Amino acid sequence: MKYVGLLVVLLFMVSCGATRVNYDYDKETDFAAYTTYAYFTDIETGLSQLDERRLMNAMDAALQSKGLLFSEEPDILINIQSVVLRGKPNNAVGVGLGGGTGGVGGGISVGIPVGGPKLRRELKIDLVDAKKDVLIWQAISQSPFREDDPPAVKEEKIQELVVKIFEKYPPKPRG
Repeated sequence: MKYVGLLVVLLFMVSCGATRVNYDYDKETDFAAYTTYAYFTDIETGLSQLDERRLMNAMDAALQSKGLLFSEEPDILINIQSVVLRGKPNNAVGVGLGGGTGGVGGGISVGIPVGGPKLRRELKIDLVDAKKDVLIWQAISQSPFREDDPPAVKEEKIQELVVKIFEKYPPKPRG
């Protein structure tokens, strides 16, 4: 029985730091018709230049593994937006004071936050039909983020994130 409790706690801890990805796409689109891509020329990713380069390198690898090629005259244009979300710290220390006599009691309790805010990065990737100028596919991810990660860790996390984002591209046709 104690192993079940340990398993529940472990699953809870793992799920808190997990990357979530939500997808949306135009169900009428034939994704097999798209073979080339490029990025919007006026893209404002919200990332540092280094992280932007890491992200685009990872995206190039992922898209090329899906059979898409980079082109100056693309079928798909890609837009990227990123924001860092600051959450409240989940940890707190409780300090309490209480007392009572004769069956009557009272108390005061205060929660003091411990640690800094939890950071999450929201990354939105839009695929737009270049000829029709219409959004055809979108992924929005949220993942844990640390500003002080070393470059090798940042690169690894970005690569893992991009793999997760594009694991459901192209969407399976519904029959």
